Amino acid sequence: MAPPDRDCRHFSKPALLLSLVLFLSPVLLLCTGNLPEAGAQETTLTIPAIVHPELATPTNVEAFDSPSDQGGSITITWEESTDDVPGTTLVKGYVILRSESPTGDFEEISSVPPHAEEYLDTSVRNNTDYYYKVGVVGAEQTFLSQTVGPAVAKQQWFNSRKVNLLFIALILTFAIILYVFQAKAGKKLYIRRISGIEAVDEAVGRATEMGKPILFIPGIQDMDNVQTVAGLTILASVGKLTAQYETKLEVPVSRSLVMSTGRETLKQAYLSVGRPDLYSDDMVHYVTDEQFGYVAAVDGIMVREKPATCFYMGAFFAESLILAETGNSVGAIQIAGTAMPTQLPFFVAACDYTLIGEELFAASAYLSGDEKMIGSLKGQDVGKAIAMFFILVGAVLATAASLSGNEALTGASDWLRNLFTLNF
Repeated sequence: MAPPDRDCRHFSKPALLLSLVLFLSPVLLLCTGNLPEAGAQETTLTIPAIVHPELATPTNVEAFDSPSDQGGSITITWEESTDDVPGTTLVKGYVILRSESPTGDFEEISSVPPHAEEYLDTSVRNNTDYYYKVGVVGAEQTFLSQTVGPAVAKQQWFNSRKVNLLFIALILTFAIILYVFQAKAGKKLYIRRISGIEAVDEAVGRATEMGKPILFIPGIQDMDNVQTVAGLTILASVGKLTAQYETKLEVPVSRSLVMSTGRETLKQAYLSVGRPDLYSDDMVHYVTDEQFGYVAAVDGIMVREKPATCFYMGAFFAESLILAETGNSVGAIQIAGTAMPTQLPFFVAACDYTLIGEELFAASAYLSGDEKMIGSLKGQDVGKAIAMFFILVGAVLATAASLSGNEALTGASDWLRNLFTLNF
């Protein structure tokens, strides 16, 4: 096949433009007078190299023991480089270098982003000298500050960041001590009545009228659980009533130590009302440590003896609903109390009265009649009242500051919040 005719139709547009520029260049140079003369030395075009500027190093670098801690940390602060300007990319970040000698080798221990001005070194040993440098990182180089130090990490005796916690503890302690002394002096302290406490006399009286026993279960935990202690305190008050009314009382337990403590508690209760002859060690008897074996035994007692009143006071787990449902099926008045949140719904649903959470401890203090317990309970109530007052004041201040934008209100709100922020 014959080759095509060589005309401009067979060249691409870029090729045509390039040819046109090459053809017209001498003409343009001649017209402008820039055409080099014959024999003139040719010049070459040199592209300058990219030069990265030297960055200003961080200033006012300081390294010191972190305040109000248990040691093991050093705080490094500095003022950012003057080249670390928002919106620019000259500074890539900062590096922190550390050494145990001012003339020794410094190793990089961490890096932080631009605009940072503080770093907490938590990888140090107490009572050891450390020296630091802070470097500003550029595109290709790092420019280091002067060496600072020595900085030594030490354990402090007093944590100033928890002064507010000390302040709150002093207020509560003062309130508790004040009311304990008032209770010992014979002053009648007002304590809010709890329906479960009011029902104790009624429940014991009902069992006495019906001639049926009372079943008391002090939880399934050992004596190292404060709920068990509270339950046995309530048992002492119930024991005094059963001694006065000559009502049968049965206390099955799942821990041997609880059995021994329960026996001593009941013996003292019966003795205090002048009826030691009615007491018997068989009132408090050990069943088993096994959870559901204990529940099966107690359910058997309920079905056989059909008690008129059942008390559940202490720590309970999955057995709570089984016990409460069985007691409900035999028609017993049931009074429960526990601080186990997961078991409270079952007791509330199946029992006549339920002491919720701290009401269990309040009931034990109230029924015991002990001056120190009642005084401490009253002091804690005062602490709660103070807390509720400041919560209300803080809510009002925060709302007013948000609506008005007033700086004074905002500062007062922040101060109050920080005062009651517990940093454990």
